[in-house]
Amino acid sequence: MTARETGRITVSGLTKRFGRVTAVNGLSFTAAPGAVTGFLGPNGAGKTTTLRMLAGLVAPDAGAATISGHAYTRLASPGREAGVVLEAAGFHPARTGRDHLRVYCTASGYPLRRADEVLALTGLAAAGRRKARGYSLGMRQRLALAAALLGDPVALILDEPANGLDPEGIAWLRGLLRDFARSGRTVLYSSHVLPEVEQLADHVVIVSGGRLVRQGTLAELTGGRGGLEQVFLSLTARPVPGCPPC
Repeated sequence: MTARETGRITVSGLTKRFGRVTAVNGLSFTAAPGAVTGFLGPNGAGKTTTLRMLAGLVAPDAGAATISGHAYTRLASPGREAGVVLEAAGFHPARTGRDHLRVYCTASGYPLRRADEVLALTGLAAAGRRKARGYSLGMRQRLALAAALLGDPVALILDEPANGLDPEGIAWLRGLLRDFARSGRTVLYSSHVLPEVEQLADHVVIVSGGRLVRQGTLAELTGGRGGLEQVFLSLTARPVPGCPPC
């Protein structure tokens, strides 16, 4: 693997159908190391399906999705290549946050000290010995991110990571992801919170109807066209039935 490939996320001609519905249709884009890439689209655009294919949870019908040049399921140590958070779930309610992470450490061959390190990194050090059943949605989101960071991965793949976080938590997440990218690693995350994407993302990928409609740096997308919200709405607007095209 070359340094150029390490952590790079590449989606090439990716297609996935569910019965008669084509959720993702020939989608291609990249998320480069050293940058935060925002993955945007309206509901039903195929974002979560794309991320699930990247994480090896759904098999594509065509095309490929790779991390560091390989499909997730073919990575020698997936947790060291990509930390994935698609939902803040999967916690045993009677297990503490610390014990939850220590189970992951044991299963993945990480030193147990990583549990305490990522609890501190995600602001959960004081809550680590509390049972997960008492965690708020924002705390569960932090715990899911802590689990994704256990392997000290070179890429993060996140689906709506700010969901459930309060303003302080959103600011903390912004700093964490910026620092992660500045260290030369890759961040790909989906979000519906466009003002936050505008503050955080270096690169933006916009999809609609399972297809790519635009990708580029934030400056390239918004230059002379207003803010990200205006650009997003103009690119993803659905035609009104019965209304002739302009």
